[in-house]
Amino acid sequence: MFRPLATALTIALTLTGGVALAQQGPLRIEITEGVIEPLPFAAPGFIAENGAAQQYAADITRVIAADLAGTGLFREIPASAHISRVSSFDAPIAYNDWKAINAQALITGAVSASGNQIVVKFRLFDIFSGQPLGEGLQFAGTPDTWRRMAHKVADAAYSRITGETGYFDSRVVYVQESGPKDARQKRVAVMDYDGANTQYLTDSSSLVLAPRFSPNGSQILFTSYASGFPRIYLMNMQNMQVRALDEQPGTMTFAPRFAPDGRTVVFSLEQGGNSDIYTLDTQSGQRRQLTNSPSIETAPSFSPDGSQIVFESDRSGTSQIYVMSAGGGEARRISSGEGRYNTPVWSPRGDMIAFTKQNAGRFHIGVMRTNGSEERLLTASFLDEGPTWAPNGRVLMFTREGAGASGQASLYSVDISGRNLKQVPTNGPASDPAWSPLLP
Repeated sequence: MFRPLATALTIALTLTGGVALAQQGPLRIEITEGVIEPLPFAAPGFIAENGAAQQYAADITRVIAADLAGTGLFREIPASAHISRVSSFDAPIAYNDWKAINAQALITGAVSASGNQIVVKFRLFDIFSGQPLGEGLQFAGTPDTWRRMAHKVADAAYSRITGETGYFDSRVVYVQESGPKDARQKRVAVMDYDGANTQYLTDSSSLVLAPRFSPNGSQILFTSYASGFPRIYLMNMQNMQVRALDEQPGTMTFAPRFAPDGRTVVFSLEQGGNSDIYTLDTQSGQRRQLTNSPSIETAPSFSPDGSQIVFESDRSGTSQIYVMSAGGGEARRISSGEGRYNTPVWSPRGDMIAFTKQNAGRFHIGVMRTNGSEERLLTASFLDEGPTWAPNGRVLMFTREGAGASGQASLYSVDISGRNLKQVPTNGPASDPAWSPLLP
């Protein structure tokens, strides 16, 4: 039996065991390592308010339902089970009909299309309390942005039901791969978070690695071998102009990430067989060295407040995770388990660090607290690596590669409880994903 929803319904993801339901007041689900029963919702087809909107209404409804069901937290009740029919956007809700099919949440909406504009309206209802969840919302856009409007509706519904920020209206930049494994061609591509609307940002004439979004999503960094050696490049997503950063003779630069200020870049620089971590001001060109060690220091990532940097280093003999001040100085090791730790990246919420772990012949994607405590492995495979955080800090995307000469790289996602592991659709083999912030 489900308890009534409320606007403050919260889904809290923790790193402790079990699944708990609040015994009093609004339903509170604590998602941990256990399995919860997905919340059933109904999304009857949005109303087309004119003839030009009919296909958009059907497509928008489909994407909204797929967004929510794809989280693993919600279960859509199929239209064939609906007793009540929604005939207009302002029609009264037959709560008892929806309650009879055990719907807890109801999403209704309408779409109008005129000229070069589409308008989407939606409302969300708590069936068991018989009340709307907040006011109705309206989004407007052009025909080529109808998917974004659907994602915005899904984000709003997700946020109202869970108390968390959504992540559907976002993009992922990644490396698109083609060709045989021993002669793989790679180019930078970008897509919606769910694999739709793929665009290619570079050609396959040179090897590219590790594209990364700026904090506002207007630029990307990536590493390219166009010069014959790894170099960091900056691309403006508005005009697609590309320029090299920090061209220093006799060096190689790689593993770049933006600081929260969107102006500073942290990266690894190799010179004379040794790599250290540096920052670079992309406007002034001023470079600063943060580490100075004979070990390999790489894969740096800023904390969301810009005060600290997490990175990997083999200064202890094997690759481990360290944290230091954003200005450099003494670093402290935070990883303590068996095996090797790589590619650490700070959660946008600031509460956890995701990483790749190699131990006993298996690769894992894991998370830990920022002090190294409460380590939790979310996946296990022949090769899982390179996690990236969804904008709300609740889901990770990463690269998974199959065994053998024919093994291809694919993108997968998993939530931080280890649930809802699934492949992300791409146009062929793909690797090195990096999630954007929520789009403006």
